[in-house]
Amino acid sequence: MKRTGSPRVGIQGERGAFSELAVLSLFGAGARIVPCAEFDGLFRAAETGRCRFALAPVENTIAGSIHRVHDLLLASPLKVAGEAIIRVTHALVALPGVRFRDVRRVYSHPVALAQCERFFRRNPRLVRVATYDTAGSVRLLREERARDGAAIASELAARLYGARILKRGLEDHRANFTRFFLLSRDGRPLGPPDKTSILFATRHVPGALFRCMGVFALRDINLLKIESRPMRGRPWEYVFHVDVDGSPREERVKNALRHLEEVCDFVRVLGSYPRARTPRL
Repeated sequence: MKRTGSPRVGIQGERGAFSELAVLSLFGAGARIVPCAEFDGLFRAAETGRCRFALAPVENTIAGSIHRVHDLLLASPLKVAGEAIIRVTHALVALPGVRFRDVRRVYSHPVALAQCERFFRRNPRLVRVATYDTAGSVRLLREERARDGAAIASELAARLYGARILKRGLEDHRANFTRFFLLSRDGRPLGPPDKTSILFATRHVPGALFRCMGVFALRDINLLKIESRPMRGRPWEYVFHVDVDGSPREERVKNALRHLEEVCDFVRVLGSYPRARTPRL
């Protein structure tokens, strides 16, 4: 559900990053983008009030979960107010006047480079150069006036930095989607919530996880995702991240969460929010 208005929304990376496309899908063109170099700074920007929201990627259908974001979610007071899912389409971007035959180096984030393996196999002369951000790679081309370089980035980045698109659709898999959490201090959902994200930890004893999962199965609550992350300072113990179908406004979900607290050492509801729909291919 797209919201109008002009909230300040923090993203990791430069203007034109795929995170900005996710902001546009939620708020339209009126949102004010606050670029942050790292995920830690992105979380701090929302925690301190520098921006109203932080938009953080949590998983990609090809690369998997973004572990640093999951670790920050555990330590941060921020709550999930919404989510967005965007299709990742990679373009080869260069400065005006640069032709594809001129390109020798290709800059981008390591994940983006890895998602374009077939393109590099077809063009073995190209040298990959890893950078901190896809859109930042386009900005780097402009700053260095690189006439033998190109970047893998979004078409939005090309428009913002006055670059030209040499090739489109470089990604190996068309079904390449990234899911983002919209985070805020109050966690007020963008619309009627129908999905809930939960963190919990349980004792390291036989059957413990089975009992945790049972609180949802007993009430016919569908689990949309389950993932574990190591607990810092407690070797071989884990925090589980679960997404469930429904919100605590429903009696069955409310009762499941109450039951979960009885069988777990730690439970935290990250937020209830409207579920995003995956764009069509």
